[in-house]
Amino acid sequence: MDNLSNIKATLLLADGTVFTGFSCGKVGTTVGEICFTTGMTGYQELFTDPSYNGQLLVSTNVHVGNYGIKQSESESNEIQIEGLICKEFTNAYSRKQADSNILDYFLDNGLVGITGIDTRAVVRHIRTKGAMNAIISSEIAELELLKETLNQVPSMDGLELSSKVCTKTPYFVGNENAPYKIAVLDLGVKKSILDNLVIRGAYLKVFPAKTSFEEMEKWQPNAYFISNGPGDPSAMDYAVETVKSVLAIDKPLFGICLGHQILARALGIKTYKMHHGHRGCNHPVKNLLTGKCEISTQNHGFAVDATELENSPLAEITHINLNDNTIEGLRVKGKKGLFSTIPSRSGTWPTRF
Repeated sequence: MDNLSNIKATLLLADGTVFTGFSCGKVGTTVGEICFTTGMTGYQELFTDPSYNGQLLVSTNVHVGNYGIKQSESESNEIQIEGLICKEFTNAYSRKQADSNILDYFLDNGLVGITGIDTRAVVRHIRTKGAMNAIISSEIAELELLKETLNQVPSMDGLELSSKVCTKTPYFVGNENAPYKIAVLDLGVKKSILDNLVIRGAYLKVFPAKTSFEEMEKWQPNAYFISNGPGDPSAMDYAVETVKSVLAIDKPLFGICLGHQILARALGIKTYKMHHGHRGCNHPVKNLLTGKCEISTQNHGFAVDATELENSPLAEITHINLNDNTIEGLRVKGKKGLFSTIPSRSGTWPTRF
């Protein structure tokens, strides 16, 4: 096991469960809501995804770090997770294109982690007991002190984080001569989502989370996009009011992840905190409009209330998760979609905004 450290570390969960291992990264203490991801690759994208802000990440894949770090593959400008929990922290890497090893990356970013523990047991515990707060420490061994610190951590339920991780000033992405102008409300957007919109013929202006509708509309966009992000959608009335204003005009509107949940709330449909959430790149989703199924990448701990959506006069279900039948997509009734054929790297893709 390539721990690179003989410094002992402790993982303490809010229900009192304790795991012991070794420090990886910065020696220190960190707290957050513990969650797990089932992806086999893409650890750097996970570390830098703003939707993971406030969370301690458990990797179900054994090796983390074995293909190094490449800066261009980051989803934001910094590491967003609060800490890492893994079985094998592997500093030696095989990819020639990598810029650095994972240990230097963690040390440069001040990230605390724990390795050398039975992550299968951790995941089984979370799946049974549900998501909860936890603490990792490689500097404090006394459990009572760790419990005192952990008891001061706020629950993710009711926590607003988007204004913390979003851009502080508007910025542009893409070619200003592109056929579509899309205003992006940044609730914690991933770089790859912006890149994929640009590939498909969009010129983007990305706005901070608390930007008013009036300010975005001054740019005269063709459509609005509400991004992914961290935290509880029920604590984001400011974004709900913005989306209500967009819905009142005749322009396309779409959202991903947190943006999808904010859209539901703007339609009067409640959201709720999931037992342990969906995180990974292998979640099966069925499109109810086409009958086709897709394997999707997901990262969310909140969901749209299915009963309220089924009874809503304003919206209908379009996608469900085949693992647990939770809502994965909706559309507003009576709203026309914008169907276009726009450029991609491999020709043209029919796309609906």
